[in-house]
Amino acid sequence: MSAIVQVRPEAQGQPVGQRPPGAQRQPAAHRQSGPQRLQARIASSALALMESARQGLAAAEDEVTPGSRYVGAHLAALRAAAAVVAARAEPPGGRRRRPQSVWELLPKVEPALREWAAFFAAGAAKRAAAEAGLPRAVSAREADELLRDAGTFVSLAEGALGIQGRQELLPLPTAG
Repeated sequence: MSAIVQVRPEAQGQPVGQRPPGAQRQPAAHRQSGPQRLQARIASSALALMESARQGLAAAEDEVTPGSRYVGAHLAALRAAAAVVAARAEPPGGRRRRPQSVWELLPKVEPALREWAAFFAAGAAKRAAAEAGLPRAVSAREADELLRDAGTFVSLAEGALGIQGRQELLPLPTAG
């Protein structure tokens, strides 16, 4: 099942967005460009993954321990990347290939997110250590920085799919 989502014309043919921390600026020749599309079909599975990513970010913000915040933020980014891959990947054809991580597949389907894929792939071992409960796997600062970076990445992934502004998926916090 697919949903038709209105794609902002300015989202097409433009670099997807900010670079991950410490990344170098890409030369203009490597930036993605293409024809403008007025509508795009986005699989419901991709939309569900993006919603899960947003909910995961919200849950990670509420976590008390740095390890749990780090894990939640990393998993939210993983779900957002999976949404982009699910929406853009071509069905496999021919011979079966070795399994690939979403961080390996993401640059193939959305080159503008290549540096982000490398950034989050590099953090996978640290996430595994935090998931294992190692007390010094991540500091509070590292967890907070990854949470911020994951939020940026999720927004960029939404933009890559042309579904920015889907913040209504999460309940708004109430004052009180």
